[in-house]
Amino acid sequence: MNKQSLFYISKRESLPWQKSWLIRGAAILLALIFCGIITMLLTGLNPVEVFKTIYYGAFGTARKTWVTGQNLAILLGISLAITPAFKMRFWNIGAEGQVLIGCLACASCMITLGGRLPNGVLIPICLVASLAAGALWGFLPAFFKAHWETNETLFTLMMNYIATQLAAYFIIVWEVPKGSGNIGIINQATEAGWLPVLGGQKYLLTILVVAVLTGLMYIYLQYSKHGYEISVVGESYRTASYAGIKVDRVIIRTMVLSGAICGLVGFLLVSATEHTLTTTLVGGRGFTAVMVSWLAKFNPIGMIFTSLLLVFLQRGATEISSVFSLNHSFADILTGIILFFIIGSEFFITYEIHFRHSGKEAK
Repeated sequence: MNKQSLFYISKRESLPWQKSWLIRGAAILLALIFCGIITMLLTGLNPVEVFKTIYYGAFGTARKTWVTGQNLAILLGISLAITPAFKMRFWNIGAEGQVLIGCLACASCMITLGGRLPNGVLIPICLVASLAAGALWGFLPAFFKAHWETNETLFTLMMNYIATQLAAYFIIVWEVPKGSGNIGIINQATEAGWLPVLGGQKYLLTILVVAVLTGLMYIYLQYSKHGYEISVVGESYRTASYAGIKVDRVIIRTMVLSGAICGLVGFLLVSATEHTLTTTLVGGRGFTAVMVSWLAKFNPIGMIFTSLLLVFLQRGATEISSVFSLNHSFADILTGIILFFIIGSEFFITYEIHFRHSGKEAK
């Protein structure tokens, strides 16, 4: 007699999107139940009140809702930027630096040209500078990858540090007052280089721009020739070459686009909402975007919901720490549990478990 395992795992060929999202929804529900149990055991607090506080932290007031919307837009914008590269299996871990270099380019134009040019000229210059800076930060690792097969993960990661140090250098050059370590609000008196405020809400323009970008990215990836080439290159470089696709050109073109969109996000951060420059302005969202893109299976529409979930958890976690005077680590524990369940659900979407009728099988 030869002992056999009670079950075996096989990869699914496909799963309808309705079932995929049903599995994810069930995972979130189980995660909330588990979080409730952990909350009662560790703090003695009513878990219902904790969950209410999480919701209040994200949508409790009009201002909180607008801030959540803006955070969602920025995270979604960065996620859209890295998605073409990821779909091509080019592991762009440099979005943090690509956005920050876009912020630096925009701030440079605002500081050096503010007051010398009318806003109608200065704002387009800031936009072009941000797009060009982000595109350059995307072009460099793509060029080396296409011509010398360098490791794009390490290359793009190192570019983050270069962008951070460049931003730190110019912050010291422009700091006001000297020795303060920050540049304050750029052109606060004249508002030179500031994007207009729509409907009395300074976050509305950013949200609208990213909403349009989401639709355009969906069309680009699903229905354009470039989107098709990205998919083929992602499946196999050799297959793409046999099909007549110039792989090197696709790699460089896609990363330039990815970097340029990151530059656009940097422009929106500086010119539309923050009006300043710090080394932490991007706030780690360049790395969080990797999770957003992967969980949504590189689908721009799915990224809306994934981004919303992550922003909702982050905003709610901050509120929990404040209201209940808890260590911020506890809020991070709850967030981590929920993300663990969501990531775990991807296993059941990708693979199927088969149970054997008998644990033993005769030879």
